[in-house]
Amino acid sequence: MPRELPPLSHLQFLALGVILSNDEPGRVIRDVVADYGVGRTGAAFYQLMARLERDGLIDGWYEPVVVGDQAVRERRYRITGAGSRAWRQTRSFYETVAAAAAQGRLSNA
Repeated sequence: MPRELPPLSHLQFLALGVILSNDEPGRVIRDVVADYGVGRTGAAFYQLMARLERDGLIDGWYEPVVVGDQAVRERRYRITGAGSRAWRQTRSFYETVAAAAAQGRLSNA
């Protein structure tokens, strides 16, 4: 049986995990990513989200919000069916690898 790497990088997996069950604004996703020790500039973060959107894994839209006394547009994201499937496949990959490693079955030696 051929072995395949997961469809998502660790950073994509983390970002999609944040929006797996709820739509969230970009700032919330960025904060969670930062909580895991990933320092990304705003531009790099939104490039990541744009690639996920381009690949059909998320939908993004702007929503008006009021911050203090100023109206601004906030970018929000939701995961798509394809994004949910990719997230589950990636989770399954790591669960399978962890179980095999615990049983000493990763080596062909």
